[in-house]
Amino acid sequence: MVKPLTFKGDKKPKKRKRAENSEKGGPSDDPERQSKVAKAEEVEEGEDDGWVSADVVTDINGPVMFVLPTEPPTALACDAAGKVFTLPIENIVDNNPITAEPHDVRQVWVANKIVGTEYYRFKGHHGKYLSCDKIGLFSANSDAITPIESFNVIATADTPGTFQIQTRRDTFLSVRASRSSKANAPPEVRGDETEITFDTTLRIRMQARFKPKLKASREEKAWEKISRRELEEAAGRKLEEDEVKKLKKARREGNYHETLLDLKVKGKHDKYG
Repeated sequence: MVKPLTFKGDKKPKKRKRAENSEKGGPSDDPERQSKVAKAEEVEEGEDDGWVSADVVTDINGPVMFVLPTEPPTALACDAAGKVFTLPIENIVDNNPITAEPHDVRQVWVANKIVGTEYYRFKGHHGKYLSCDKIGLFSANSDAITPIESFNVIATADTPGTFQIQTRRDTFLSVRASRSSKANAPPEVRGDETEITFDTTLRIRMQARFKPKLKASREEKAWEKISRRELEEAAGRKLEEDEVKKLKKARREGNYHETLLDLKVKGKHDKYG
């Protein structure tokens, strides 16, 4: 299930706790335990919805934000009509691109690898795909994926954590000063640069829950969490405090089933010994 996008400053809805344990006289009867669990869930929820930097190409998936090499930093954005432009980033600390987060849904693109290829597609907030035509003009009006909606994401060789967005014509997304005569006109984005330069080098911010390493870490933490009652049900008997600690440690270290079996055998010996 896809969660709605969240931005800095948004109030997070409080989770409703299940009453099952309370009805059964379980651990949730303890107010102190309830408080600790609620705080832990709140911290995890915040981390889950936060934005982090993509480190390698294989990280890129789900909602992303392209932080462009402008001063001050801007993001690649599009409006409901499909116009693609640069938009100043408001959620940023000391203009440091690795702290950038979107404040406007127009700055958010959904990245997916195109099945059977090494190319990516980027869908705007209005459901249309980013494309670059033969003269290097970007737009976001397409409902379908053709070569002009397909992009190669390349990690920059000498600058870890940065990327190049390459079109199927082997040109690169770049930003340049506006040619407009208007004062303070925003930088322009183009797709006709033929060389990798500072102006083609960007950072990609993404939602934490889609980053493979963080996702694996959360799954590991979820596996490690287990209540005393669950352990006793698995063991088929009441457990001593040291046995509970031993099983929880085994969950963390990966030898849970062997340890559980040992405790079951020990329990039988104690019963008939």
